[in-house]
Amino acid sequence: MTQADKSENQSFWEHLDVLRGYLIKITAVVVVCSIVAFFFKEQLFTVILAPKDAGFVTYRVLDRIGQALSGEQMPFFAVKLINTGLAEQFIIHMKTALYVGFLCASPYTLYLLYCFVSPGLYAQERKYAVRVVGSSYLMFMIGVCVSYFLIFPLTFRFLGTYQVSAEVDNMITLNSYMGTLFMMNLAMGIVFEIPILSWLFAKLGFISAQFMQRYRKHAIVIILIIAALITPTSDIFTLLLVAFPMWLLYEVSILIVKRV
Repeated sequence: MTQADKSENQSFWEHLDVLRGYLIKITAVVVVCSIVAFFFKEQLFTVILAPKDAGFVTYRVLDRIGQALSGEQMPFFAVKLINTGLAEQFIIHMKTALYVGFLCASPYTLYLLYCFVSPGLYAQERKYAVRVVGSSYLMFMIGVCVSYFLIFPLTFRFLGTYQVSAEVDNMITLNSYMGTLFMMNLAMGIVFEIPILSWLFAKLGFISAQFMQRYRKHAIVIILIIAALITPTSDIFTLLLVAFPMWLLYEVSILIVKRV
């Protein structure tokens, strides 16, 4: 008897029991990954706090480009983070370790969830499920990397050094830094799912390339609105940094839908 036949012969409570077992495994792996991340505090926050330093890879690349084009170096900047709460640093440490634990355990989580639903799918549906889930995870991670290496550093450098007067110093809290970083990474990870959703909707016959081209102007307006909603700050610089990749993904989605 195949695994699919066994799944079909299981009762609702047996299915529920299998799901409970998978959820226990997922929770255990997340907890273990979070504990490991918690004890590697120095390495963890070296990576997370790297965009606030002038030696970050993005700033070095931009500095070299600026020297090649104009012969001038980018102005040096230094932003010092502060803490304003008694237990805030410890709480941020715990939350960060938990987030990293979820991220590290996500491939195993997706694998277990696929194992749970795959017995109820046909062979063709399993193939598409693997493609969609694998591509979605890959695009999400690409979106996180784009945010971490490009969008967030440029946003932080612009806003962290912006002054209305030389008499007003910027004092950025650790909580503000971490909240902005995580929010932008999550938002860009979700935004990079646009091509996958477009491919899926095209497969289902919900959209076409002609439809997306006809309503391109409407889509740009919607993109700007969404960028304004997911942007943690209210400045136009960050909004455009978030909206530009969304527009590029929309154009790429048109090409994908044409092929479908």
